[in-house]
Amino acid sequence: MRSSGILRSWNEERGFGFIAPAQGGAELFVHISALPRDGSRPIVGETLTFELGRGKDGRPQAVNVVRTAVGADAPPPRRPSGKATRARTGSGLSTWLWRGATLVLLLVAGRWGYETFHARSHRLQLESQPPAVAAPDAMPASTAHRCDGRTQCTQMTSCAEATWFINHCPGTKMDSDSDGVPCEQQWCTGPGAR
Repeated sequence: MRSSGILRSWNEERGFGFIAPAQGGAELFVHISALPRDGSRPIVGETLTFELGRGKDGRPQAVNVVRTAVGADAPPPRRPSGKATRARTGSGLSTWLWRGATLVLLLVAGRWGYETFHARSHRLQLESQPPAVAAPDAMPASTAHRCDGRTQCTQMTSCAEATWFINHCPGTKMDSDSDGVPCEQQWCTGPGAR
């Protein structure tokens, strides 16, 4: 038959205490081995239920103690043995390899995300800027002319074309005296040749 009582004292170092029965009478000895092995320690003043038994010395003591605050239905947690823990978690080396691989994957994903974000923000920044307008002296004087690889006076059709080419196209060979007037013997002769 189960009885109830309150834990009046507890000696943590020696692992025993005394219960004051609820129905009265002398305090009963209780040993740590009579309590559930759930990893928690008994607290002075808590209510317990127990069965009456006899100790090694023949005196009455509490056995099969249940802490009512914890409950009788909760099975005590079991600590796995070393072999079971190793079997469940794997060997130390494989665990470290998995952790290392996970870390590398996270770093690679982070780097990819950063570069993607940086490229996108750079593209958006460029798109938000107004288009660049070339300086007036870099713009062609006439849209009828373009640098097409011609460099000699014999390849020109007019003084205006030759002048445009020496002012806008690199590598021309049409101003032998470097006075800024091209093709002086073929196209740009006389005072009004331009």
